[in-house]
Amino acid sequence: MTLSPLSRKLTAEDAAHFLRRTAFGATDAQIRALAGKDARSVARAALAFDQSLTPKNPFDPMQGAGPGASIQLTRGAWLYEMVYGAWPLREKLALTWSNHFVIGTDKVRNAPALAGYLGALRRHAAAPSFERFTLEVAQLPAMLRYLDNDQNRKGKPNENFSRELLELFTTGIGHYTEDDVREGARALTGWTFTGGRGNTQYLVEPKFANQTGQHDAGRKTYLGQSGAFTGEDIVRLATAHPNTALFVSRKLHRAFLSDTPDEAAVLGSAETWRRTGGNVGAVLEELLSSEAFYASRARIIRSPVEYIVGALRTLGQPTFDAKTLLNLTQTAGRMGQLLLEPDTVKGWDGGREWINDSTLLLRLQVAAGLTLTSKAPNLTEPPSLLALTGQERPAAAVLLSSLKGRQRTYLSMISPEFQLA
Repeated sequence: MTLSPLSRKLTAEDAAHFLRRTAFGATDAQIRALAGKDARSVARAALAFDQSLTPKNPFDPMQGAGPGASIQLTRGAWLYEMVYGAWPLREKLALTWSNHFVIGTDKVRNAPALAGYLGALRRHAAAPSFERFTLEVAQLPAMLRYLDNDQNRKGKPNENFSRELLELFTTGIGHYTEDDVREGARALTGWTFTGGRGNTQYLVEPKFANQTGQHDAGRKTYLGQSGAFTGEDIVRLATAHPNTALFVSRKLHRAFLSDTPDEAAVLGSAETWRRTGGNVGAVLEELLSSEAFYASRARIIRSPVEYIVGALRTLGQPTFDAKTLLNLTQTAGRMGQLLLEPDTVKGWDGGREWINDSTLLLRLQVAAGLTLTSKAPNLTEPPSLLALTGQERPAAAVLLSSLKGRQRTYLSMISPEFQLA
């Protein structure tokens, strides 16, 4: 059974909920603009993003004086796009996919490779074909480098990417064998890249290369099928596996519905996934206009990046200098989420793992810096409680309403209502 659509028009609280989940946060005007609209049309409009980037982004990774500086500029440029860009759902999805198709700047230290990776996540953010998405990711120099498939050669297979393709990107653990990993690695031999290697070539664009002389053209048996499989065949078979629909749908539910997804709802999305042949856009449109989505309130602990970006977008996207924005990327890292550097190859665990004594203190400090200090943006028209909490009359409304704009905004931003989406 697919997910049931929301039948009513959106209330103001519905609209606030939608924007907190899909746009990091929003102003009162943006919330009111969605109230009274049909849930399906709102979801469809949010997903109708293009690939344009915000002009006048102050961060250019190609100007980095070394690999480390270039990586910092890449993080700054991405945070800038999340905060000021016209397509917040695209960036929210790119962030989600970066925690699925994981790479890390501990190994990928090339600016064009990182740009190519982020570009692919944006292009396929609501992909009509998960197979094509996965295939493009598999051939990205950033992924080839991170999971060592650039070292995968005939007679000396490297199994790293083959393993993660199954364990983390498609079927999940328990739906493949070690033989599948080995045979998949054989099929993926020869996929590598040229250029852009080493610290002196961090600005040189690497290019995917299929070195046929290094490919094992022999017969393989993979996920129950046999043939002289190539890398393209392996991606096709892995993405078409019956459990891939369930495994990836669960990831989408964690991103948009709940840190602990309802399995019945996940099954609904998986059914739509299979019916549409892995059309992620169709799954997302149904998901973001469903009764299940609108019934799921305060079920996701905002990640550090989502907390920071949500605060800035709720405040109306105030202008900050480049140094402040770069500092915010580092602050997110100290809170447990350094962009393009997940904890492990399986990504950030999220949920309750985001919150401990030190990270909670940092959240309080971020909120204070945005509201109470002399460098805080002007709050002549502070956000309403609806924008800050998703509720027109939250439990602390009487107390908060009696406070001045800056104090009320600060206390709202450190409240559970703001930190939970």
